[in-house]
Amino acid sequence: MTRELLDPQAIADGLAGLDPGWSADGTKLTRSIEFADFGTAVQFVSLLAPFAEELDHHPDLRLTWRWVAVELTTHSAGGVTALDLQLAGLVDEVAAGLPLA
Repeated sequence: MTRELLDPQAIADGLAGLDPGWSADGTKLTRSIEFADFGTAVQFVSLLAPFAEELDHHPDLRLTWRWVAVELTTHSAGGVTALDLQLAGLVDEVAAGLPLA
């Protein structure tokens, strides 16, 4: 997977195939996920970590009670790349397997 910046249309096309909770501001993709409880939010982070390691692409995560805010950007490229969209899809898959609020 390349680390080349995507243009706004490619980002919009990629977002169309993801959970509607995702948004883009040109430099990053963001999504906040509300889980059933704190333990499930922690479990989500634990389940996501191996995927991030495998891709060698790590999200910025913020855990607050039962919420996890996810920010994806390719720091070395200075914005959104195909890796961010790939990881966003994995975020969606992991979250879909857990109880949400």
